[in-house]
Amino acid sequence: MIVSMKYRHGSHTKYKIEYHFVWVTKYRYEVLVGDVGLRVRELVRQTCEYLELDIIRGVVSKDHVHLLISSPPHLSPAEIMRRVKGRSSTKLFEEYPHLKKRYWGRHFWARGYFCVTAGELTKEMIREYLEHHFERNPDDNFDVES
Repeated sequence: MIVSMKYRHGSHTKYKIEYHFVWVTKYRYEVLVGDVGLRVRELVRQTCEYLELDIIRGVVSKDHVHLLISSPPHLSPAEIMRRVKGRSSTKLFEEYPHLKKRYWGRHFWARGYFCVTAGELTKEMIREYLEHHFERNPDDNFDVES
């Protein structure tokens, strides 16, 4: 049984896509404290607002950021991270010159990130729904409803 959920709407879409991201500072330096940590939070909020990403929950730790967001379907996780990490890195170097000394290569964030989808439906729930939706051919795992 599929549970009713809060969905977002676009002009021609109805969706609920949630991602949990984690990304770290280069060399895991603990620089996301005080004003820098507050500024990272503000920059991530601004970028998410611009991209129409709803922040469900976020945490800025000393050397990494956790972000749980709801995303429209036209944005890939790679594009989201490119925009969030790129903009925040550029602004932080502009606004905090002392970071340039520590990160002489102009790379504030480490390469890569962690991303996992989040949601209420499990694969088992979806499989069960599809199994009972109509009579299926036991020899095929991709059916056509007649």
